[in-house]
Amino acid sequence: MRRAVMAILSLLAFPLFGQTADEIVSKYIKTIGGMDKISAVKSYRRSGKFTGGSGFEARVVEDKKRPNMIRQEFLLQGMIGVTAYDGRNGWKIDPFEGKKDAEPLGEAEMKKIVDDSDFEGPLVNYQAKGNKVEYVGMEPVEGTDAYKLKVTLKNGDIFYYYMDTDYFVPIKIDTKRFVRGEEREFETSLGDYKEVGGWYQPYSFETNAKGSANKQKITIEKIELNVPLEDALFVEPPLKGKAPAPTTAPDASNIQPKKPDEQKPLPTEPKKPPRTVTLSREDGEGALPEILRFAQDDASEEVR
Repeated sequence: MRRAVMAILSLLAFPLFGQTADEIVSKYIKTIGGMDKISAVKSYRRSGKFTGGSGFEARVVEDKKRPNMIRQEFLLQGMIGVTAYDGRNGWKIDPFEGKKDAEPLGEAEMKKIVDDSDFEGPLVNYQAKGNKVEYVGMEPVEGTDAYKLKVTLKNGDIFYYYMDTDYFVPIKIDTKRFVRGEEREFETSLGDYKEVGGWYQPYSFETNAKGSANKQKITIEKIELNVPLEDALFVEPPLKGKAPAPTTAPDASNIQPKKPDEQKPLPTEPKKPPRTVTLSREDGEGALPEILRFAQDDASEEVR
Protein backbone atom coordinates (compact mmCIF):
# COMPACT_ATOMS: atom_id res chain seq x y z
CA MET A 1 0.00 0.00 0.00
CA ARG A 2 2.78 2.40 0.94
CA ARG A 3 4.56 1.72 -2.35
CA ALA A 4 1.35 2.44 -4.26
CA VAL A 5 0.91 5.80 -2.51
CA MET A 6 4.54 6.77 -3.19
CA ALA A 7 4.13 5.84 -6.85
CA ILE A 8 1.05 8.05 -7.19
CA LEU A 9 2.83 10.98 -5.51
CA SER A 10 5.82 10.60 -7.80
CA LEU A 11 3.52 10.76 -10.84
CA LEU A 12 1.84 13.89 -9.53
CA ALA A 13 5.12 15.65 -8.70
CA PHE A 14 6.14 16.36 -12.29
CA PRO A 15 3.03 18.32 -13.34
CA LEU A 16 3.13 20.17 -10.01
CA PHE A 17 6.68 21.34 -10.62
CA GLY A 18 5.80 22.41 -14.17
CA GLN A 19 2.71 24.23 -12.93
CA THR A 20 4.75 26.01 -10.25
CA ALA A 21 7.20 27.30 -12.85
CA ASP A 22 4.35 28.65 -14.95
CA GLU A 23 2.75 30.26 -11.91
CA ILE A 24 5.99 31.99 -10.97
CA VAL A 25 6.49 33.28 -14.51
CA SER A 26 2.86 34.42 -14.68
CA LYS A 27 3.19 36.34 -11.40
CA TYR A 28 6.46 37.86 -12.58
CA ILE A 29 4.84 39.18 -15.76
CA LYS A 30 1.91 40.55 -13.78
CA THR A 31 4.22 42.24 -11.25
CA ILE A 32 6.30 44.08 -13.86
CA GLY A 33 3.20 45.49 -15.57
CA GLY A 34 1.44 42.76 -17.54
CA MET A 35 1.60 41.74 -21.19
CA ASP A 36 -0.44 44.70 -22.43
CA LYS A 37 2.06 47.22 -21.02
CA ILE A 38 5.06 45.22 -22.21
CA SER A 39 3.65 44.69 -25.71
CA ALA A 40 2.93 48.42 -26.05
CA VAL A 41 6.68 49.13 -25.94
CA LYS A 42 8.24 48.87 -29.40
CA SER A 43 11.66 50.29 -28.56
CA TYR A 44 13.58 51.66 -25.62
CA ARG A 45 16.84 53.33 -24.66
CA ARG A 46 18.71 52.85 -21.41
CA SER A 47 21.59 55.08 -20.38
CA GLY A 48 23.74 55.09 -17.30
CA LYS A 49 27.13 54.61 -15.69
CA PHE A 50 29.57 51.71 -15.70
CA THR A 51 31.88 51.22 -12.73
CA GLY A 52 34.81 48.83 -13.16
CA GLY A 53 36.45 46.66 -10.55
CA SER A 54 39.15 49.24 -9.77
CA GLY A 55 36.65 52.09 -9.65
CA PHE A 56 37.08 53.58 -13.14
CA GLU A 57 33.89 54.87 -14.71
CA ALA A 58 32.43 55.03 -18.21
CA ARG A 59 29.12 55.93 -19.82
CA VAL A 60 26.98 53.14 -21.23
CA VAL A 61 24.01 53.20 -23.57
CA GLU A 62 21.73 50.54 -24.99
CA ASP A 63 19.11 50.82 -27.73
CA LYS A 64 16.62 48.02 -28.36
CA LYS A 65 13.95 47.68 -31.02
CA ARG A 66 11.50 44.91 -31.73
CA PRO A 67 11.70 42.21 -32.71
CA ASN A 68 15.36 41.60 -31.80
CA MET A 69 17.62 44.50 -32.72
CA ILE A 70 20.11 45.89 -30.22
CA ARG A 71 22.95 48.41 -30.11
CA GLN A 72 25.24 48.84 -27.09
CA GLU A 73 27.72 51.68 -26.61
CA PHE A 74 30.60 52.08 -24.16
CA LEU A 75 31.95 55.62 -23.85
CA LEU A 76 35.36 56.16 -22.25
CA GLN A 77 38.07 58.81 -22.64
CA GLY A 78 36.37 60.38 -25.65
CA MET A 79 36.06 57.07 -27.50
CA ILE A 80 32.87 55.09 -28.23
CA GLY A 81 32.91 51.32 -28.51
CA VAL A 82 29.89 49.82 -30.28
CA THR A 83 28.44 46.31 -30.30
CA ALA A 84 25.27 45.72 -32.31
CA TYR A 85 22.97 43.12 -33.83
CA ASP A 86 20.38 43.77 -36.53
CA GLY A 87 18.48 40.51 -36.11
CA ARG A 88 20.78 38.64 -38.51
CA ASN A 89 24.33 39.95 -38.26
CA GLY A 90 26.42 41.02 -35.28
CA TRP A 91 29.25 43.54 -35.49
CA LYS A 92 31.41 45.83 -33.36
CA ILE A 93 33.66 48.87 -33.48
CA ASP A 94 36.48 48.66 -30.92
CA PRO A 95 38.46 51.92 -30.76
CA PHE A 96 40.12 50.76 -27.54
CA GLU A 97 42.09 48.31 -29.69
CA GLY A 98 42.89 51.02 -32.23
CA LYS A 99 40.17 49.92 -34.66
CA LYS A 100 37.86 52.42 -36.32
CA ASP A 101 35.98 50.20 -38.76
CA ALA A 102 33.22 47.73 -38.02
CA GLU A 103 34.10 44.04 -37.89
CA PRO A 104 32.14 40.81 -37.31
CA LEU A 105 31.69 39.49 -33.78
CA GLY A 106 33.49 36.42 -32.53
CA GLU A 107 31.59 33.29 -31.50
CA ALA A 108 31.34 34.18 -27.80
CA GLU A 109 30.40 37.79 -28.55
CA MET A 110 27.77 36.68 -31.04
CA LYS A 111 26.09 34.31 -28.58
CA LYS A 112 26.03 37.05 -25.95
CA ILE A 113 24.55 39.74 -28.19
CA VAL A 114 21.86 37.35 -29.49
CA ASP A 115 20.88 36.58 -25.87
CA ASP A 116 20.86 40.31 -25.09
CA SER A 117 18.66 41.07 -28.10
CA ASP A 118 15.67 39.30 -26.52
CA PHE A 119 13.45 42.36 -26.09
CA GLU A 120 11.62 41.32 -22.90
CA GLY A 121 14.00 38.67 -21.61
CA PRO A 122 13.80 34.86 -21.84
CA LEU A 123 10.89 34.41 -19.37
CA VAL A 124 8.29 36.41 -21.31
CA ASN A 125 6.64 34.23 -23.99
CA TYR A 126 9.31 31.66 -23.27
CA GLN A 127 7.51 28.78 -24.97
CA ALA A 128 7.05 30.70 -28.23
CA LYS A 129 10.78 31.49 -28.19
CA GLY A 130 11.71 27.82 -27.81
CA ASN A 131 12.97 28.26 -24.25
CA LYS A 132 12.35 25.81 -21.43
CA VAL A 133 11.62 26.90 -17.84
CA GLU A 134 11.75 24.53 -14.86
CA TYR A 135 11.19 25.13 -11.16
CA VAL A 136 14.08 23.52 -9.28
CA GLY A 137 13.29 24.52 -5.69
CA MET A 138 14.14 27.21 -3.15
CA GLU A 139 17.62 28.60 -2.65
CA PRO A 140 18.83 31.49 -0.46
CA VAL A 141 20.30 34.63 -2.01
CA GLU A 142 22.26 36.68 0.53
CA GLY A 143 20.26 35.08 3.34
CA THR A 144 16.84 35.48 1.69
CA ASP A 145 14.95 32.52 0.21
CA ALA A 146 14.23 32.73 -3.50
CA TYR A 147 12.43 30.60 -6.08
CA LYS A 148 15.01 29.08 -8.42
CA LEU A 149 14.09 28.66 -12.09
CA LYS A 150 16.25 26.87 -14.63
CA VAL A 151 15.89 28.55 -18.01
CA THR A 152 17.32 26.66 -20.98
CA LEU A 153 17.50 28.71 -24.16
CA LYS A 154 16.92 27.32 -27.61
CA ASN A 155 20.68 27.54 -28.29
CA GLY A 156 21.54 25.46 -25.20
CA ASP A 157 22.70 28.28 -22.91
CA ILE A 158 21.41 27.98 -19.35
CA PHE A 159 20.27 30.68 -16.93
CA TYR A 160 19.29 30.20 -13.32
CA TYR A 161 16.82 32.88 -12.25
CA TYR A 162 16.42 33.52 -8.52
CA MET A 163 12.98 35.09 -8.04
CA ASP A 164 11.97 37.16 -5.03
CA THR A 165 9.28 35.29 -3.07
CA ASP A 166 7.23 38.44 -2.41
CA TYR A 167 7.36 40.28 -5.74
CA PHE A 168 8.38 37.46 -8.11
CA VAL A 169 11.07 39.52 -9.86
CA PRO A 170 14.61 38.22 -10.47
CA ILE A 171 17.16 39.35 -7.89
CA LYS A 172 20.02 37.23 -9.23
CA ILE A 173 20.84 35.44 -12.49
CA ASP A 174 23.49 32.77 -12.96
CA THR A 175 24.58 32.25 -16.56
CA LYS A 176 26.16 29.19 -18.15
CA ARG A 177 27.22 29.75 -21.73
CA PHE A 178 28.96 27.18 -23.93
CA VAL A 179 31.56 28.42 -26.43
CA ARG A 180 33.48 25.86 -28.50
CA GLY A 181 32.62 23.25 -25.90
CA GLU A 182 33.93 25.35 -23.01
CA GLU A 183 31.55 26.35 -20.22
CA ARG A 184 31.66 29.94 -18.97
CA GLU A 185 29.78 31.02 -15.85
CA PHE A 186 28.77 34.47 -14.63
CA GLU A 187 26.70 35.88 -11.78
CA THR A 188 24.52 38.99 -12.01
CA SER A 189 22.68 40.69 -9.15
CA LEU A 190 19.69 42.87 -10.06
CA GLY A 191 17.91 45.51 -8.02
CA ASP A 192 16.43 48.98 -7.69
CA TYR A 193 13.30 48.21 -9.74
CA LYS A 194 11.47 51.28 -11.02
CA GLU A 195 8.36 51.79 -13.13
CA VAL A 196 8.65 53.39 -16.57
CA GLY A 197 5.51 53.67 -18.67
CA GLY A 198 3.85 50.95 -16.64
CA TRP A 199 6.78 48.51 -17.04
CA TYR A 200 8.98 47.83 -13.98
CA GLN A 201 12.65 47.30 -14.85
CA PRO A 202 15.84 46.91 -12.78
CA TYR A 203 18.11 49.95 -12.61
CA SER A 204 21.09 48.18 -11.03
CA PHE A 205 23.23 45.32 -12.42
CA GLU A 206 26.33 43.94 -10.72
CA THR A 207 28.21 41.20 -12.57
CA ASN A 208 31.25 39.01 -12.04
CA ALA A 209 32.72 35.80 -13.36
CA LYS A 210 31.71 33.03 -11.02
CA GLY A 211 34.20 32.74 -8.17
CA SER A 212 35.80 36.10 -8.95
CA ALA A 213 35.76 39.02 -6.52
CA ASN A 214 36.19 41.47 -9.42
CA LYS A 215 32.70 42.93 -9.82
CA GLN A 216 31.51 45.39 -12.41
CA LYS A 217 28.41 47.48 -11.94
CA ILE A 218 26.01 49.31 -14.19
CA THR A 219 23.71 51.90 -12.75
CA ILE A 220 20.84 52.90 -15.03
CA GLU A 221 20.04 56.59 -14.83
CA LYS A 222 17.35 56.91 -17.47
CA ILE A 223 15.05 54.67 -19.51
CA GLU A 224 13.10 56.07 -22.47
CA LEU A 225 10.31 54.08 -24.07
CA ASN A 226 9.20 54.08 -27.71
CA VAL A 227 12.03 56.30 -28.88
CA PRO A 228 12.31 56.61 -32.68
CA LEU A 229 15.12 54.29 -33.77
CA GLU A 230 15.86 53.72 -37.43
CA ASP A 231 16.79 50.18 -38.47
CA ALA A 232 20.02 51.56 -39.95
CA LEU A 233 21.25 52.25 -36.42
CA PHE A 234 21.68 48.50 -35.90
CA VAL A 235 23.11 47.62 -39.33
CA GLU A 236 26.86 47.26 -39.80
CA PRO A 237 28.21 50.43 -41.46
CA PRO A 238 30.43 50.20 -44.56
CA LEU A 239 34.16 50.73 -44.29
CA LYS A 240 34.99 54.40 -44.05
CA GLY A 241 35.54 55.86 -47.50
CA LYS A 242 33.65 52.97 -49.13
CA ALA A 243 30.13 53.58 -50.41
CA PRO A 244 27.46 51.11 -49.24
CA ALA A 245 26.32 48.52 -51.75
CA PRO A 246 23.11 49.49 -53.62
CA THR A 247 19.98 47.83 -52.27
CA THR A 248 18.13 47.95 -55.62
CA ALA A 249 19.10 47.44 -59.24
CA PRO A 250 19.70 50.66 -61.21
CA ASP A 251 16.84 51.93 -63.36
CA ALA A 252 17.96 51.62 -67.00
CA SER A 253 15.61 54.46 -68.01
CA ASN A 254 17.69 56.90 -65.96
CA ILE A 255 21.03 55.90 -67.50
CA GLN A 256 22.11 58.12 -70.38
CA PRO A 257 23.87 56.27 -73.24
CA LYS A 258 27.39 57.30 -74.06
CA LYS A 259 28.07 59.12 -77.30
CA PRO A 260 29.72 56.66 -79.70
CA ASP A 261 32.48 59.03 -80.84
CA GLU A 262 33.18 60.50 -77.41
CA GLN A 263 36.57 59.58 -76.00
CA LYS A 264 37.99 60.71 -72.70
CA PRO A 265 41.58 61.96 -72.69
CA LEU A 266 44.05 59.81 -70.84
CA PRO A 267 44.73 61.09 -67.34
CA THR A 268 48.08 62.82 -66.89
CA GLU A 269 48.07 62.58 -63.11
CA PRO A 270 46.95 59.74 -60.81
CA LYS A 271 43.60 60.20 -59.13
CA LYS A 272 43.59 61.26 -55.55
CA PRO A 273 41.88 58.88 -53.11
CA PRO A 274 38.50 60.04 -51.81
CA ARG A 275 38.52 61.89 -48.51
CA THR A 276 37.48 59.71 -45.61
CA VAL A 277 34.14 60.73 -44.21
CA THR A 278 34.28 60.82 -40.43
CA LEU A 279 31.01 60.39 -38.62
CA SER A 280 30.67 62.06 -35.26
CA ARG A 281 28.06 61.57 -32.58
CA GLU A 282 26.79 64.32 -30.36
CA ASP A 283 27.53 63.82 -26.70
CA GLY A 284 24.51 63.22 -24.56
CA GLU A 285 22.33 60.49 -23.24
CA GLY A 286 22.40 57.39 -25.29
CA ALA A 287 21.60 53.81 -24.83
CA LEU A 288 23.15 51.64 -22.30
CA PRO A 289 24.33 48.19 -22.92
CA GLU A 290 22.79 45.71 -20.70
CA ILE A 291 26.32 46.18 -19.94
CA LEU A 292 26.12 42.67 -19.17
CA ARG A 293 27.99 42.52 -22.48
CA PHE A 294 31.02 44.33 -21.19
CA ALA A 295 30.61 43.09 -17.64
CA GLN A 296 30.21 39.42 -18.50
CA ASP A 297 32.38 38.98 -21.54
CA ASP A 298 35.25 40.92 -19.98
CA ALA A 299 34.54 40.32 -16.30
CA SER A 300 38.18 39.52 -15.64
CA GLU A 301 39.59 42.39 -17.70
CA GLU A 302 39.44 46.17 -17.48
CA VAL A 303 40.05 48.81 -20.10
CA ARG A 304 43.71 49.70 -19.89
